[in-house]
Amino acid sequence: MSTTKDESSLLFDQPGPRGLRKIRIANWLAGLVFILVIVLILLRLHNPPDGENQLSWELWKPALETEAWTDFYLPGLWMTIKASILAVLGSMIYGFIFGMGRLLPSKIVRTISGVIVEFCRAVPVLMLMIFFWRWFAFSGMSEASYWAVVLSLILYNGSVVAELIRSGVGNLPGGQREASLALGLTQTQALMQIEVPQAIYAMLPAAVTQLIVVLKDTALGSIIMYTDLLQESRRLGSMYFNILQTLVVAAVIYFIVCALLSKLARILPEHMQKRTAATATPVDVEPVAPLAIMDASNVNQIAVAQEVDGNRYGGAPLQHHVHHRGSNASIRQWRHTRYIQGYDETHPESQEEVHNREIPNLWKRKSSETDDDAIDQQNHSTEKS
Repeated sequence: MSTTKDESSLLFDQPGPRGLRKIRIANWLAGLVFILVIVLILLRLHNPPDGENQLSWELWKPALETEAWTDFYLPGLWMTIKASILAVLGSMIYGFIFGMGRLLPSKIVRTISGVIVEFCRAVPVLMLMIFFWRWFAFSGMSEASYWAVVLSLILYNGSVVAELIRSGVGNLPGGQREASLALGLTQTQALMQIEVPQAIYAMLPAAVTQLIVVLKDTALGSIIMYTDLLQESRRLGSMYFNILQTLVVAAVIYFIVCALLSKLARILPEHMQKRTAATATPVDVEPVAPLAIMDASNVNQIAVAQEVDGNRYGGAPLQHHVHHRGSNASIRQWRHTRYIQGYDETHPESQEEVHNREIPNLWKRKSSETDDDAIDQQNHSTEKS
């Protein structure tokens, strides 16, 4: 929900209380106008000037009974889906071939591919259907209307797919091609192995949206007597003189199928983003040693914590001795290490304070007493044995 708000805020400023009130009033007025239009249409259908009541159940019953679905709607829907599937597969192949042709280094291939793609995009689909239908019918081909519909949809939608591939490759960062050429690949190899796979993967949502266009354009085949969903609905309406009712049912079927494809087109980008987006990894913050306030070893610990571990990545050796970590590390040990390693020219004895001198002597005295006790115990055990 927050993402939607952030995206909308980029388009326009967030309205204030007065703006929200105006928007709410406008929405209510638009809703009332829409309801009023629907009521007027229903009243007109209920009592047309010259005709019978179009809302009568006697006209809707033949359009909704079982025989209408088994003999007309479902066979027509299957013919629509059949033509759409073959047209989509052919469009992908056609679009890939001519999309690649428009990107190859050869100027002749680019020119020929560009002329074919632009011609198929400019000519209306219905004109292509009529042309191929007459051609196939005169040549004696069986199912001339079916192949005319499929071929026309392939030429038009394949040209759209070719443009999607070309624009997808054009939108890729230019550094990818430069890096491919720097690695020794030719322009064709960089195009085929690096750029086009990314463009195809990125254009899949737009290609799914193009499925809806293919599905709806099959309805144009009813003009050349192709028995799709629209043609079968018209046949059913001609039998019972309820063409309005059968066309409404066909429109509902088209709406459901297109809504499912639209849902797929919305889900696919989210699924692709989850698979292709980099996993969010926590950013390494600047390390800070857990030190007590006013600790004398703060300087040493901060230096060790902020230092890059060069040995891990093959870099320079550590500047500070990693042994002096923790709150018990003394400033003298750190200065003595830096003096030995050559990072500090000042001898640590000249910077040592009085209380710092006593601490090592106490530890030295304590350690010597401990060593004497250990020697006495060892001698005692030797005499006993």
